[in-house]
Amino acid sequence: MVNVFDINPQKLIERAAKKLAEDKIIEMPDWANFVKTGRHKERPPVRRDWWYVRAAAVLRSVYKLGPIGTEKLRTKYGGRQERGYQPEVFRKSGGSVIRKILQQLEKANFIKKVEKGVHKGRVIAPKGKSFLDKTALEILKENGKKQTKSQEVKVSQEGKTN
Repeated sequence: MVNVFDINPQKLIERAAKKLAEDKIIEMPDWANFVKTGRHKERPPVRRDWWYVRAAAVLRSVYKLGPIGTEKLRTKYGGRQERGYQPEVFRKSGGSVIRKILQQLEKANFIKKVEKGVHKGRVIAPKGKSFLDKTALEILKENGKKQTKSQEVKVSQEGKTN
């Protein structure tokens, strides 16, 4: 069975974002066109569908790293802030965007809140897991190569001569 780990993450996120937008599973708020994604950014995102791309990336991150919360996702999507002559400093991403996306994905039953011992956060729900796995299968069928990520690595390593 094909899963998220067998497909190139960039292709998976692009396809999942497209499906999230087309099926209206989540909706971009009105203020999303004007907001920066974090303190380290100078301008708002250029892409018109950036909300859906971020939502797909967050969904994949929850699938991969769950249980995970807003603070860890803020760190993941953070970056370096330029400060003129001073050295650059790492800054976390904005929390509102991530929080709203998590709430929308939770409302769509793609993720759910869980407490596992001392760890609490959101994990992937069966509906979200099947959504990402079906998307991965579509990409694999579309490529027609029947090669997974691990098989591509093996092929590239066999082609090297030393």
